[in-house]
Amino acid sequence: MINLPETQALPFQVLVDDIERGNLKIPQFQRDFVWDIDKSARLMDSILKGYPIGTFILWSTHDRLRAIRNIGDANLPDPRPDAVISYVLDGQQRLTTLYACYKGLKIERDYKISDYSNLYINLKADEDEQIINSDAPQEDDWSFIKINDLLNADLRTLATYPEVYHAKIDTYKERIKGYHFSIINVKNASIDVATDIFTRINTGGTILNLFQIMVAKTFDQEQCFDLAEKYDQLMEDLDRTGYDNLSESTILQAVAVVLDQDCTRKNILTMDKQRFIDAWDDVVDAVKRAIDYFKGEFRIPVDRLLPYDALLVPFAYFFHEHPNPPAGDQQRNLADFFWRVALSERYTSSTESKINKDVKKIDDILAGHRPVYEWRVDISEDNLKKQGYFQTGRSFVKAILCLYASFQPRSFRNDTLVNIRGDWLQRSNSKNYHHFFPKKVLRDRGYDDKAANHVLNITLVDDFLNKRMIRTKLPSEYMNEFSQSNNHLAETMKSHLINDMSRFGITDNDYDRFFSARAAAVKKELESRIINPDVV
Repeated sequence: MINLPETQALPFQVLVDDIERGNLKIPQFQRDFVWDIDKSARLMDSILKGYPIGTFILWSTHDRLRAIRNIGDANLPDPRPDAVISYVLDGQQRLTTLYACYKGLKIERDYKISDYSNLYINLKADEDEQIINSDAPQEDDWSFIKINDLLNADLRTLATYPEVYHAKIDTYKERIKGYHFSIINVKNASIDVATDIFTRINTGGTILNLFQIMVAKTFDQEQCFDLAEKYDQLMEDLDRTGYDNLSESTILQAVAVVLDQDCTRKNILTMDKQRFIDAWDDVVDAVKRAIDYFKGEFRIPVDRLLPYDALLVPFAYFFHEHPNPPAGDQQRNLADFFWRVALSERYTSSTESKINKDVKKIDDILAGHRPVYEWRVDISEDNLKKQGYFQTGRSFVKAILCLYASFQPRSFRNDTLVNIRGDWLQRSNSKNYHHFFPKKVLRDRGYDDKAANHVLNITLVDDFLNKRMIRTKLPSEYMNEFSQSNNHLAETMKSHLINDMSRFGITDNDYDRFFSARAAAVKKELESRIINPDVV
């Protein structure tokens, strides 16, 4: 028999007492507290004026969830073993605000601390004005009182405020403590029912992202399955690989493609919970195999260089269906697929539908056939020059950077391997990126930013080399200096797709010659990786 939800009206103090006893908790599948202090001030202002603030939805049960959080991340007790716990399905932001204001908590959000002891009631404000705000009053201004002082201070302390405000202090304290909150209580329902309610509440708005909804939908206490914990564990496992920044949506898409060959949001939301749980370990294994392939075959050392996270999805599908490393035509066709997607900037828009189409291409590769493509790839020297403005978020540029990384670039200074790190690759001025002809040198010679800040002018170097030794010197100058410490400098430069310093215009500081020679070298290497680029 289904227990129908009960409607209740609970006063402020009852809610606070439940929180303090540890009987009101936040399930892990809830998002974090995200309100800023000004939004919290507006909520408390509405309560002070008796305005409705919406209904809280609680799930009351004897079940104990493995992953929970305390309201406001306060240090609260565990409930008694026999106690009924109320988990917040809707209203976390509002409840956290109430408790934070009552206790004067400090809550960290986005690396900033909001101090809820600094929310003030303006005793001079009229009812049609905002009475509660976060603006600190001037020192010794007794026309302001902190909310947590109003609610917790004894009568003797409150009596120290000017007598003209005593009536308002009493009225405001009574309004907040006497406010009755609307509660819908879902009692003794299963976790499946609770997460279904939670999902229905949040799917229609913008409150939850897809991952948060799936955390709720797939949560299973008996099987110890918590998607948020599983994802965190996967990222921890991948930390040593340099691929620990993969997005939550990419992993969801990988599961959906393995199960249904359909990674649209609609399909992900309707996936059967048990199928999802059963597939998880196999998908994680396929994702790890795909990462090993990116690192080994393509020599892409970190995920920051990947043209798209989404490229992992069709490759995870391949390795789920074909656990062994590909060879021969399969290997060649996979490389062809990778570079076609990256250089055409295919996943920049309509990503889900394009991945679904590309799964069919992976099926062709699995069957030993070369896929038919509906797009061409232009790797002509003219297009490389035209499309290569250096923005690290662009797939086309990242593809060229992947090409550079595949040669395992070595240090100009001593021929050791360059340490390519994900945290050094986030911006175009990051530590691993070096403009071979420094931008200042080129600007002084009259080159515009589009010509100077170009991927064909980029090499991958260590931070020490880039920032402390090269700076804004001419290439001929710093190459001459490095020749004193590196007896293999000519060979070193080949790992940067610079095969002859004289032919590349380096000894003469000739940027035009360098630019054209680098374009030709990049084109030649891409031609060896793409099967008939002009043929669909």
